[in-house]
Amino acid sequence: MTLQPYRSALVTGGSKGIGAAICRRLRGRGLAVYAAARSADALAELARTTGIIPIVADIRDTAALCAGLAGAEIDILVNNAGGLATVRPLHLQTAQEIRDTVALNLTAPLELIQALLPGMIARKRGHIFSITSTAGHAVFPGTVSYGAAKAGLAHACGILRYDLAGSNIRITEVSPGRVETEFYLQAFAGDKAGLKQKMYTEQRPLAPDDVAAAIAAALSMPQHADLARISIEPTDQATGGHVYGIFKPD
Repeated sequence: MTLQPYRSALVTGGSKGIGAAICRRLRGRGLAVYAAARSADALAELARTTGIIPIVADIRDTAALCAGLAGAEIDILVNNAGGLATVRPLHLQTAQEIRDTVALNLTAPLELIQALLPGMIARKRGHIFSITSTAGHAVFPGTVSYGAAKAGLAHACGILRYDLAGSNIRITEVSPGRVETEFYLQAFAGDKAGLKQKMYTEQRPLAPDDVAAAIAAALSMPQHADLARISIEPTDQATGGHVYGIFKPD
C-alpha cells in the first residue's frame, strides 16, 4: 500500500536496530526510503534486502547528509539516530562526553529538521518523527546528559507543532521504553552477553519492530489527525526503568 500524499522518507540511524525496522516498514508501504548511517556495510546489506537508498554519513554532519539526498524531496523525516556512550553520574563524565551526547541526540536532529522543513512547507506536506526516550520524561540514574538531550528534543516537538500549525506538516514524538538492540553495547564495553543478561532477561523488552509499528500507526491516521506523542513501553517495565519484581513473566 502506498502512503498518500507521502512518497519518500529519510531515516537516520537506519542501518540496524530500530532504524532498520522502520526502513523495512516504510519500504513495505511503497515509499522510497533513504537510510543514513555511518556503517557502509550494514547499509549495503539493508539496500540489498529492502531496496533502501543508502547514505553513508555522520548524522552530526548535516551538510554531508543533505548532499547524499541529491536533491530528493523528503516527505517523512525519522530522527532515529542517537546514542549513549556511558551510564554514570554527571560528575564522573568528561566534558567531551557531555558535548558528544548533546550533539548527537539534540543538535543533529534539530539541524536536520531545519534543513528539510523549507521543502515540506513549500510542498504543504510532511511528517517529522523524533525518537526520544522515556529517559527524557522520567529519572534514569546515570543519564543526565542523555536524558536532558532527549527532553529537549521532546519539548522541541511541542514547539514545532505550534510554529507549523496550518502548514499540513505533522510532528510526532515517539518515546520508547527499553528496546532490545545494541544501543547500550558501548556502555557495556562491547559485552553482548552481559548486556542481554542485565537489560533484556528479567523483563520482556520491546522489539525494534514495535517502534516501527507505532510510526506506521501515526502515518496511517487521516491528514487532519496527528498522533503528537506516542509513549510505547514494555508491559513489564514501569516508568523510570524499575519494577518491584513481585510479578515475573511466565
